[in-house]
Amino acid sequence: MKPSLPLLTEAAREALILAMGLSFPVIAVASLVGLVVALIQTATQMQDISWAHLPRFLAVAMALAALGPWMGYQIAHFAMRVLGSV
Repeated sequence: MKPSLPLLTEAAREALILAMGLSFPVIAVASLVGLVVALIQTATQMQDISWAHLPRFLAVAMALAALGPWMGYQIAHFAMRVLGSV
């Protein structure tokens, strides 16, 4: 049985929304840490590239470690729902 076009477009739309929803917390953490590091660098006038990227990298790694199980559950739930409706 072939899935219908409206079913596929709805699944694609939900997949895009899920991708945005899952990436938002990690992007927010990276943005906030980048802003804080930029403010500290501006206040101390220390403009070193490694100081700009290392805290952001560590914060994103911690956010992915903390949010990873939730993200995996959301992806698995979406996959079961989509594959169950085919």
